[in-house]
Parts: sequence; C-alpha cells; structure tokens
Amino acid sequence: MFVITLRYTAGLDQIDAALQAHTEWVDGQYDDGVFVASGAMTPREGGVILATGLERPELEARLALDPFRQKGLAEYTVVEFTPRRVVPGLERLQG
Repeated sequence: MFVITLRYTAGLDQIDAALQAHTEWVDGQYDDGVFVASGAMTPREGGVILATGLERPELEARLALDPFRQKGLAEYTVVEFTPRRVVPGLERLQG
C-alpha cells in the first residue's frame, strides 16, 4: 500500500485550470482498482491518495501521467507501508 501526498507548486488558478484533467486521471485509477481513497488537503495545499495492488515502479509510471505532474503543478511524495491492522470491511488493504 502507498500513501501519496501532492503539494501544489503553482497557484490555485493554475490548479483549477487543470483540475478536470486531473480528476479524469484519478477516476481512471479508481476504475483500474489502484486508488482506494483520495481527497484534497485542508487547507487546500495539495492532496492525499491511498493506492494498493501494484508495485512501486508501476505506481511511479501512473503518477507520471497525472496532468498535475505533467504540467509541473505539484510535487509528489510516496510512502510505502504494509497495513497490519484494519477495521472490519477493509481487509482487502492488508498485504
């Protein structure tokens, strides 16, 4: 499992201009079963994504296709971890 944080490196006007394309890219990751949770940070300085079911090189390749990254609008940090405990209903997240 991976925790990905995005920190905006551009103003919100540029983020908003690319938001639809980013959202479509995010939707595709959900469709592929890779993303299991995502959302904006509060305050709105970036976002957080939980991803599972793939190896780091594939995740990095997918992140490279994010319009925010392609336009240089965000920096990405990826942390890999193995969930040892989850609440009932989230067992699929365990490695």
